[in-house]
Amino acid sequence: MADGPWSEEENGLIVADYFAMLADDLVGRPYNKAEHNRQLQARIGRTRTSIEFKHQNISAVLKGLGEDWINGYKPAFNFQMSLVDAVMRWLSQNEGWVRRAPGAPALSGLREQTALWVGPPPTLSNEAPPQELEQMQFIARKFDVAGRDERNRNLGKAGEERVLAHERAMLVSAGREDLARKIRWISEEEGDGAGFDIASFEPGGRPRRIEVKTTNGWERTPFHISRNELAAAEEWRSEWCLLRLWNFSREPRAFELHPPLEAHVSLTATTFQASFA
Repeated sequence: MADGPWSEEENGLIVADYFAMLADDLVGRPYNKAEHNRQLQARIGRTRTSIEFKHQNISAVLKGLGEDWINGYKPAFNFQMSLVDAVMRWLSQNEGWVRRAPGAPALSGLREQTALWVGPPPTLSNEAPPQELEQMQFIARKFDVAGRDERNRNLGKAGEERVLAHERAMLVSAGREDLARKIRWISEEEGDGAGFDIASFEPGGRPRRIEVKTTNGWERTPFHISRNELAAAEEWRSEWCLLRLWNFSREPRAFELHPPLEAHVSLTATTFQASFA
């Protein structure tokens, strides 16, 4: 059996094998992990345990990239950057993977729509171990995970549709079908200039101005927020909220952030406008 650091070829083979299983996993198609492992043993000469652990390393890389991973392979950290490079090579060669249509439920009648699971936002009390978090943040920054999600129009639109369904379901369950019918999809009707995506209501009638940010990744996946969105948050402090959807392609979950956003997240300037004096 082979020993020592994994070669570029070995990393490429196991990453391709992982994505083959993940594609089946995401659509609920049966696959045999043990058989995949045996076939890899025959191709690269690594032990079953070594291959199993490398699959867990790939889960950790995908977690850092804000991507889906196979739940049966718990993320294992302290991986080499050469494995990250191998995953990024696979993604660059399979561009349709990131742009694939999200598996969000379609909108239908008011009474068929369901509410989201909305939990507490990430805090210092529930953060990942420091070494794990540092590795995840490094990958997210290096490969601009927030920018990738922001550019993924399919993902963004599907997330907003899901939040529309959630808001309508919440109002209908509160006996406010009148308000549910008044909800507006602002970003679809007027474009992105308003600083929020959805105009909804509290059951008592108070407006809710909701900016939706969606990722297939974990709850700490970073996101982009525009100057215009920050201005809207400041202008409508009592009405504006950011609703963060995560784990979207599997079982969408959410949390809300309310102004001031600096109380919840670190805001880092990533682009600058250059103008001539």
